[in-house]
Amino acid sequence: MSRAAGPSGPAQPVALRLPFRGTWIVRNSPARRVPSHGTHAFGASHAIDFVAVRAGRTAAVRDWRTVLAVEPVDRFHAFEQPILAPAGGRVVSAQDGEPDLVARRSPLAGIGYALSQASRARRGARGLAGNHVVLDLADGGPYLVVAHLRQGTVAVRPGETVVVGQALGRCGNSGNSTQPHVHLQVMDDADPFTATGVPIVFRDYHVRRRDGAEELVRRGVPDNGDVVEAVEPGTPAAGHAGSGPPGIG
Repeated sequence: MSRAAGPSGPAQPVALRLPFRGTWIVRNSPARRVPSHGTHAFGASHAIDFVAVRAGRTAAVRDWRTVLAVEPVDRFHAFEQPILAPAGGRVVSAQDGEPDLVARRSPLAGIGYALSQASRARRGARGLAGNHVVLDLADGGPYLVVAHLRQGTVAVRPGETVVVGQALGRCGNSGNSTQPHVHLQVMDDADPFTATGVPIVFRDYHVRRRDGAEELVRRGVPDNGDVVEAVEPGTPAAGHAGSGPPGIG
């Protein structure tokens, strides 16, 4: 595993596996810009989001509520999907108990939510990351955050050692989230309020890009709009077929 360098050197990318099965679309990628989420605060400069997509859509239903109101989270393909450890490490924090919020794809529904951003930030990690897990990847950092898990599904406890691919919980919509998705970031400190973000790369995944091009990537960072799916290490380039067209609906 690559890790962050010491204070005198630049941060080296931390290599991760995708934390899910099936096809997910990339949003807020550091391949497009840094800081990927518009801020260097909270250790989020190189964070990335993934939303499950099936048959070109992120949700099974699209109706008037999609454009005018809030939506139930169980219509989204990501909701309740198993979220797996992208790397091995020791659990330093595992937060549960935050409610899953209604989804807000509608610009109208998002206005009030945006205005309440400051109040969520004042609640600290729970208000921003919701139900989440923080892993120490190398006995003193860097630290990996897996955020927005479903209430009541966090499956690990502080002090526990986890391995790559171990279940951490299920995808939810807790914390600072407008629809079910998984958020990953790596930091140089376990406290997001003092941490600096660390670059990441992903290993062994199939990608279908927005222009339709497909590729088996051994090490890279997918861009916004890419649809990705994890593959086993050593999978031949011609041995993995795509799982359907990309979608952002």
